[in-house]
Amino acid sequence: MSARSVKGTIVVEGQELTISNPDKLLFPDMGITKAIFLQRLAALSPWLIKHCQDRMLTTIRFPDGVDGKSFYQKNCPTPAPEFVETVQHESIAYVKLTSLPVLLWLGNLACIEYHASFDRISNPVHPTEWILDLDPTLEEEPRIMEAALLVGDLLRSLGVESVPKTSGATGVQVIVPLIPELTFDELRVIGEFVGSYLSDKHPQLFTIERFKRNRGELIYIDYLQHYSGKTIIAPYSPRARRAASVSTPLYWDEVRRGVSITDYNLLNIEERLLQEGDLLDKVAPQSLRSILQFIGAKGR
Repeated sequence: MSARSVKGTIVVEGQELTISNPDKLLFPDMGITKAIFLQRLAALSPWLIKHCQDRMLTTIRFPDGVDGKSFYQKNCPTPAPEFVETVQHESIAYVKLTSLPVLLWLGNLACIEYHASFDRISNPVHPTEWILDLDPTLEEEPRIMEAALLVGDLLRSLGVESVPKTSGATGVQVIVPLIPELTFDELRVIGEFVGSYLSDKHPQLFTIERFKRNRGELIYIDYLQHYSGKTIIAPYSPRARRAASVSTPLYWDEVRRGVSITDYNLLNIEERLLQEGDLLDKVAPQSLRSILQFIGAKGR
C-alpha cells in the first residue's frame, strides 16, 4: 500500500481517507488494533477484492470490536466518498468493492466480514462456481475435515475437481469453479443429489435436514444456500472471531492431515498467499452438464 499519514488521514491510490480511532482494539485477544487491521486488509486486498468485485457485497460491522455488538450492512453507508461506486438491486444500493481505497474505507467503519453474492452483477443467471456449504450443528466439530474429504472424494469420483475452503468460523465450503452455463436451479438438482447420496451413505455424519433443531449432532450439507440473492463469506475475508481467523482455500492434502479452521488468521495469511498463491486459481472452470443429464436420466 502506497500511503502517507497526515493527521489521521492516509492517501491511498490518490484518494484521501480519514482514519478514526486507529488504536481501538478490534481483536483484543490477538492485539489487533484498527490500524493493524487496515494494514492486514491492505495485504489481503489483491485476493479479497478479486473475489468480491462483480458481486453484491454485504458486510458485518463491529464498531466496538469482535467482542461487541454487530450489525449487517447491505446498503452503502452514508456519507460515502465520491470514489465509492454502488449497484442498485431490489431497493438496496450495494457497495461495489472495486479498489483498495474502498476496502480501507469499509475497514475504517469496522466492516470486519465481507460476504459476496453468489450471483455476479455482470451475469446473474449463470454462476461461475458451485458451492456446497458444510455446516456443523456443533460449535466445535472435530469431524469437519473428514466430512469435507468425503465430499471431495465423491466429486472426484464424478470427474469433478474442487477446492475446499474454511469458513473461518466453524464450517467448510467445497467450491467447484464452473463454466457459466447452468442455472442456480439446475445446480440445486446436483446439490440435492450429492447431499442425499452422502446422507444415505454416511447417516452418522451427514444430513440435509434444514432445521437445526432436527439435526442432532450431524453436519448439514447445505446445497440450498447456493442461490441467487444469497451470500457466502468471501475467500480471504476475515471473520469476527477472537482468533482473527480468515476464510482460507486449502489443499486437499491439508484437509487429509486435519488442518484446523483457525490455523490461518490475519497475522499469517499474507505469507501463505505469497508462497502458495490463490488456490482457487489452480482449478480450471469445468462443466457439470453431464452430471445433470445423468441425474435426469436416472430419475426417468
